[in-house]
Amino acid sequence: MSLNAYGLLRPLLFTIEPETAHNLTLKAMKAGVFPSCTPVKNEALKIELWGLKFPNPIGLSAGFDKNAEVIAPAFKLGFGFVEAGTVTPKPQEGNPKPRVFRDPTHEAVINAMGFPNDGMTVFKANLEQFLSRRHKAQGAVGINIGMNKTQDQPAKDYCALIKMLGPMADYLTINISSPNTPGLRDLQKREPLLELLSAIKDERQKSCGDHPPPILVKLAPDLEDAQQEELAGALLEAEIDGIILGNTTLARPENLPANFAARTGGLSGKPLTQRSTAIISNFYKLTKGQTPIIGVGGISNGRDAYDKIKAGASLVQLYTGLIFQGPAIASTINRELVELLRADGLNNIAQAIGVSVKL
Repeated sequence: MSLNAYGLLRPLLFTIEPETAHNLTLKAMKAGVFPSCTPVKNEALKIELWGLKFPNPIGLSAGFDKNAEVIAPAFKLGFGFVEAGTVTPKPQEGNPKPRVFRDPTHEAVINAMGFPNDGMTVFKANLEQFLSRRHKAQGAVGINIGMNKTQDQPAKDYCALIKMLGPMADYLTINISSPNTPGLRDLQKREPLLELLSAIKDERQKSCGDHPPPILVKLAPDLEDAQQEELAGALLEAEIDGIILGNTTLARPENLPANFAARTGGLSGKPLTQRSTAIISNFYKLTKGQTPIIGVGGISNGRDAYDKIKAGASLVQLYTGLIFQGPAIASTINRELVELLRADGLNNIAQAIGVSVKL
């Protein structure tokens, strides 16, 4: 399906309540009736990171496939990697509905989901089913893990998830940045974070054998400069493998419609583009480019993705852009990236990482 074709269908699709539309999309993908896209295969887009080979740098971010149900169909949309989750140890309903809201004019979404998912046992079964028939050409599969809403000892939940799911992951994302789980963002402080990461690394060593997956930490885009500096130092000290920047924001730009902006939850989409790119650039400086970054937030086209890569991201992810641009977005962005690289005289996407930042 082309972007033009999706643009014609979008007004009709947007008459459906957002969360219902998402669940229908998952059902269509599982049934094999969702459109697939021809992946862009180009040597200029290939990148290797953490010993993993990515056919292109565009990933599907966590939140789309919470229960690892549609990983294979997601790869058919042209993504170079897919991150499933957020998964919690116990199943949970999440926050009361309605909890997802669209603003098509600004291509923005507010969600107050609260990690609804079927729990780690169901997630494991779904992931095992995918891995049993995984195609060699497919990219990496990340697992995004979080704590249950009722947990007052976060390390217990994260370690339980690593014990069960860690051996199956190409990489693990420690989600401490969702604004919709009480107390979660309190982990974005030096001492609680170092304590949590120490427990997580110990569990990884015990549970994941000779090939432990890299551990990434997902941070919020709402961090002040002093917080960013503190956390960058803590992540370097903990020798963490990567950083995902960022999650949804609690900020509300003034140009958003008042009734939409008043909704509770995290904002994603185009209003987040510049904020996300700025925090990527700052963390790249603070870590002196030593810790790979996955850039997320407001990616709708090749230029958005390229700007984040030039700001210091080794890879990028999107989700909200898929809602507004349609199933061809990954392939379209990859084609645009090839042209942008060619225009800059670069042979590979890795050569563009951080070129806009002076270390």
